[in-house]
Amino acid sequence: MPGTSRREALALGFAAAAMPMLAGGARAAVLKYTLNPVAIAPGVWTIYGLPEPITSKNGGAIANITIFDTSEGAVLIDAGPSHRYGEALKAKATELTGKPVVRVYLTHYHTDHVLGATAFESGTVSAGKTLTADLKKVGNDLTNAMYRVAGDWMRGTDIPTPGREAAEGVETVGERRFRLLPLAGHTSEDLCLYEESTGLLFPGDLVFLDRAATTPDARIDTWRTSLKTLGGIDHKLLVPGHGPVEAGTRGIAQTGRWLDTVEAQINDGFERGLDITELMAVPLPSWTDGIAVAKYEYARSVMHLMPGLEVARLPRLTRV
Repeated sequence: MPGTSRREALALGFAAAAMPMLAGGARAAVLKYTLNPVAIAPGVWTIYGLPEPITSKNGGAIANITIFDTSEGAVLIDAGPSHRYGEALKAKATELTGKPVVRVYLTHYHTDHVLGATAFESGTVSAGKTLTADLKKVGNDLTNAMYRVAGDWMRGTDIPTPGREAAEGVETVGERRFRLLPLAGHTSEDLCLYEESTGLLFPGDLVFLDRAATTPDARIDTWRTSLKTLGGIDHKLLVPGHGPVEAGTRGIAQTGRWLDTVEAQINDGFERGLDITELMAVPLPSWTDGIAVAKYEYARSVMHLMPGLEVARLPRLTRV
């Protein structure tokens, strides 16, 4: 269709699919996210993401999202994978707090965390300078990819445009004091937040617990440095980007161990002359047996990281 983007074409196709199937017959079922907030502290709730890859069945609802009640209004840590999710999140936050959403902090630009921000006023959405720049640069590719994978869950979703800058320092919303610490490693910018009154630490996807970490945009050495920084922050509870809330640092240690394991296996496979397919078939150590989607994420990491290793270490061929 001339002048129509892939996303628009998909949206038109989905709209057509939702029309009556027969004259006077059934209509396609309306997709609806079921949000089940769990109280983790007074006036604070976390909605747990599913320990799965993004699929057309789960609509991309795989990341943890947290809601704070404050005297000024609701504050969110991340916004979910789609406009539809963001609308459901807005309604749930208002139901829980009795107030409108006044702040949405985005931790990094991966789709399962940010695309729901399109359901909120730009002036309430806060992101670091690098994250905002990344959304402008690759946002269209990210949304197109999600439309292809998650299908009709994505109807109405576009690229978020944060209207507030999340700079290093302390921001006060009502009685809550959020300490903002821009880090990196999982992506080019990973915003960590610490809420002082509750002692809750939000490292975004710098920390995964009982779910294999994703590495499509990783700089592993930088990630390790960020994990050391996080390990030095005293906290009561840590809320990882994926996995259960915990009262310790097991997620920090486990994420570091996963990165070490993936990097070591890829380096070993490279030295042994394995190709990508052979390397993906190498078994993971037994300690990963209880880690959700470990084999899936390991295979993805091989595809993400092996090409860079080959570029860095293989000799260049020159024409004579």
